Amino acid sequence: MAYLYRLLPPRPTFSEDMNAAEAEVMQRHVGYWQDLLGRDVAVAFGPVLHPEHPWGLGLLDVEEHDAAVAIAQADPAVDSGTCAYEILPMQLVRPG
Repeated sequence: MAYLYRLLPPRPTFSEDMNAAEAEVMQRHVGYWQDLLGRDVAVAFGPVLHPEHPWGLGLLDVEEHDAAVAIAQADPAVDSGTCAYEILPMQLVRPG
């Protein structure tokens, strides 16, 4: 099983008008997800550039819902209270 992680910013304009403290949190968020990618826990991550309501996407390759929730809650963007999140199960199609 895989999980889609949806990072919900505090406002639609967040990527354009975040303050210095929010920018520092988001730098830690990117580092956190780069580490997950490097350990093959995450398959991909990045911003979804919806013109009115952008949000962040992460694809997690973990077996248990609780593991996905733990990863989400440890994300600096969530842990700091800056952003909210959703976790949705998905079937990850693999080559071969």
